[in-house]
Amino acid sequence: MSKIAKMRADIVVIGAGSGGLSVAAGAAQLGLKVVLFEKGEMGGDCLNYGCVPSKALIAAATAAHDARPGGRLGVTTEGVTVDFTRVMAHVHATIATIAPVDSQSRFEGLGVTVVRESARFVDARTVASESVRVVGRKIVVATGSRAAVPPIPGLDQVPYLTNETVFDLKALPERLIVLGGGPIGIELGQAFRRLGAEVVIIEAGEVLGREDRGAAQAVIDQLEADGIELLGGHKAVRVEAGPTVIVQSEAGERAITGSHLLVAVGRQPALETLDLDRAGVAYDRNGIRTDKSLRSSNRRVYAVGDAAGRGQFTHLAGAHAGLVVRRAIFALPVDADDLQVPRVTYADPELAAIGINEDEARKAHGDSIRVETFEFTDNDRAQAEGDTRGFGKLVTTSKGKVLGVTIVGRHAGDHIHIWALMLSSRLKLSQMTSAIAPYPVRSEIGKRLAGQWYTPALFSDRTRMLVSILKRFA
Repeated sequence: MSKIAKMRADIVVIGAGSGGLSVAAGAAQLGLKVVLFEKGEMGGDCLNYGCVPSKALIAAATAAHDARPGGRLGVTTEGVTVDFTRVMAHVHATIATIAPVDSQSRFEGLGVTVVRESARFVDARTVASESVRVVGRKIVVATGSRAAVPPIPGLDQVPYLTNETVFDLKALPERLIVLGGGPIGIELGQAFRRLGAEVVIIEAGEVLGREDRGAAQAVIDQLEADGIELLGGHKAVRVEAGPTVIVQSEAGERAITGSHLLVAVGRQPALETLDLDRAGVAYDRNGIRTDKSLRSSNRRVYAVGDAAGRGQFTHLAGAHAGLVVRRAIFALPVDADDLQVPRVTYADPELAAIGINEDEARKAHGDSIRVETFEFTDNDRAQAEGDTRGFGKLVTTSKGKVLGVTIVGRHAGDHIHIWALMLSSRLKLSQMTSAIAPYPVRSEIGKRLAGQWYTPALFSDRTRMLVSILKRFA
């Protein structure tokens, strides 16, 4: 039996995804002793199974879609083929290109002790793996999440894919059944359809149910135009060999058979192997329970990213890491409840949002809210590109406080950032209108939405009367 090494550390990090790596890098560069545990791939889910490979796959699918015959903008193409082997080679080459930034060697170069083993709590301040036992002044849980697998009868009896295995496919599925009409299911379903697979997406509730319904419909319209069979309001009640999914809707039962099955019904925090009870860390199905400083019921233990149960976004995990460094190392006040977190569904068209949507705002504030909508048909860049799908929607209080923004359209994710800046910096709408946007750009939609908010007051009878008085003195 090998001897277990014992050590002490200022910061112990469990998990080498976005949040854990950011904490480890920040603490190490500040001169602290850091031990980082990771049992899987460095870079976590986002690099290896999520954001990076999915966007690489989407890029290939978009290239195939745009190259197909159609005569768009006067350009006609012929003879478009998809080499799926090369597509997947692009996906894995993208991962390999980015991987050195998250590599073990890079972090060891920063002074981090990296232990590539599964870690668990021994007591309130001690973390152990197979070969190492570490007592930490502060411990950060950054274990991320894994694909949720619903308890559908028969599912465990058939082969199925998740986001962790779908990028290992060697051949394009002939007919892909996707369980889940949220962002992951929609993104991957559309990508595989554009690469040439038949695709059926099954969703028990509404497709993209969290989002503004008009914006979701813009995405749904394109999915259907792509030839995807969308089954919203269809609950999967059992799975049989085939794979065949039996769905239940108001019309009754129906059997859907495909060549492959992808489970994309959401994610759940990866906490089961940590022995959190031994450390006195409270948790539930959503993750570790944390206060606004991201500290758990054990004052030495913090949680970031998906493990913290406050949202499952890579960019949120990075933001959490910054807060933990400020709080755990510098003892500065932080407030994770105050973070303004944008979200994007990387379909075509993209759907980006921050804050609450119109329906949520009406439930919270009644009919006192104001809603401004600006269509991309009125955007000159969109007209020039021949792609006027979608719109922007601004939801505010009657006094102009921004409650939420939704943008659906080409590259919408690139246009939501300015609203994240505005909300996090508590800027006024007037400051958005005073900013000069280059012409012509799609991102001008933000300025136009803000400008529309002031239009009723600017051109009101009261303003016209004031102008008629002022002109006498001009």
